[in-house]
Amino acid sequence: MTARLLAFLLTGVLAAPAQNLTPEQRAADLKMLAALYAKQYGPYEWKRDVIGFDLYDLRPWLERAERISDDIEFMDLLVEYVASLDDAHDVVSFPFTFSATLGFTADLYDGRALIDTISRASLPFSQYPISIGDELVSVDGIAVQEWIQRLWKYSTAANPRSTARNAVARITTRPQSRIPWAFRLGDTAQVVIRHANGEVRTYTIPWVKTGAPVTEGGPVPSPFGRTAQQSRAVSLLEYEDSLQPWQRPIAELLEARIDDTSMAVINPGLRPIFAMPQGFQTRLSGNAATDSFFSGWWRVDELRVGFIRIPNMSPSLGTTAALQQFDREIAWMEENTDGLVIDVMRNPGGSVLYVENLCQRLMPNLFRSIGFELRPTASEVASFGATLDSARRSNLPDYMIAGYEARYNDVLTAYRENRGRTGPISLTQHSLWLEPARTVYTKPIVVLIDEFSASGGDAFPATLQDNQRALLVGMRTMGAGGNVVDRNGTWYAEASTRVTRSLMHRRYEIATPEFPSTPYIENVGVRPDVELDYMTRENLLQNGRPFVEAFTAIAADYIRRNR
Repeated sequence: MTARLLAFLLTGVLAAPAQNLTPEQRAADLKMLAALYAKQYGPYEWKRDVIGFDLYDLRPWLERAERISDDIEFMDLLVEYVASLDDAHDVVSFPFTFSATLGFTADLYDGRALIDTISRASLPFSQYPISIGDELVSVDGIAVQEWIQRLWKYSTAANPRSTARNAVARITTRPQSRIPWAFRLGDTAQVVIRHANGEVRTYTIPWVKTGAPVTEGGPVPSPFGRTAQQSRAVSLLEYEDSLQPWQRPIAELLEARIDDTSMAVINPGLRPIFAMPQGFQTRLSGNAATDSFFSGWWRVDELRVGFIRIPNMSPSLGTTAALQQFDREIAWMEENTDGLVIDVMRNPGGSVLYVENLCQRLMPNLFRSIGFELRPTASEVASFGATLDSARRSNLPDYMIAGYEARYNDVLTAYRENRGRTGPISLTQHSLWLEPARTVYTKPIVVLIDEFSASGGDAFPATLQDNQRALLVGMRTMGAGGNVVDRNGTWYAEASTRVTRSLMHRRYEIATPEFPSTPYIENVGVRPDVELDYMTRENLLQNGRPFVEAFTAIAADYIRRNR
């Protein structure tokens, strides 16, 4: 058999519809996924009334599933169903390891897909004279804007700008765990690049493929009268869990800037995405294994301005160690600076309690934290009841016991209602009103935010803004506005999913052009007091210098007016 014939036969096998799941099994999977969201999804009414998607209206999805003759296409349908919620937390993923990359990444700068990282190991300059800042025009004859639309459902991130940026990243990085058909890529891609001098060139770039592709659902008889045990719920105290395999390509894009010549990481996620200004004095470099933050200070005329980057709300060394380090930094900043800039750009979130603990170190007075309108399950009724019982047995003060009792009654009442949801409650405390910590910063604060400040990265600036404690500078945050748990989504297609259990509830209602006046963060995001966009070509090519100069001037003016 010739190599050409063998290749032809293999191509034919891959191209043929792969079907092992029966129509009944697909319908059962779709109903299971829908039932999970019907029971547990907190923002259902918000999505139905404001976003325009009713997850209970399953008939068109069942009709589409019935017409499908390919397991991969069915998996894609499951992805689309959950993506229709436009919820940054909620995704369908699969236990697949296959992934393909083109050796470079792009992102949207000034609305164009500009190359911002290049692997010279994969794309040597002698063969691929591509540079940072060149524009990605098309891949395999499909323009970038068309790719954004095609990849939209695999990239959902609560607001259009965040989702579009994720979609651009998917053009050059295709994990099958999130894009079921990713294994069907050819060996190479025809990539059209517009260089900085205006020249447009086409390059044939190989896909670098890793992992084992899965081409169909595994066959299994349909049981009769059997049920399977639901997966264990994770802690309610999480906005966002550890990264799943499908999230890694996006996380790498968000958390690293890759050098044009060596693939060496020069700005890991613990550090800012921009170069600090001349004269900056580093305290925590972000390079040490014990660092949970990047910090330092610089002089702006007569002012000493402090800087702390909070990279996430799930510190790898644990909450206790991170807060001890934060206390030391805050104590030094209080003693030695006139004002503080806190960077939570590209912060993907983490623990509810950790966010509250950080805010307590920045609030000199009693303040209102973010509430959660929870869609409770039986396990949560038991959990809140156990907390109340523990408070009583521990002889806590009467006002604290009363707070835990009111919270439990709210949860129990909502559980007993049809699609009930609590009022805004604390997931961690007896009350939404919190006292400041012993170590606290009392001087002016500026917080840097962007469209990838998500979940806990939404809640942190919202808390400071609601309590008039900081000036927010940057772009609208993502709007991933609730706490989440991981669940088994389907049995036959082996899909996993994440379910948003609540709606974050702010102290005040916020009016925006895109949404009705609301206290919710979901989709709305947290709006800056001063809009400042990092995603420009000038910032890409100058390590963020224009951005740094701009926020420095804004911060200095704010500090002078408020010290």
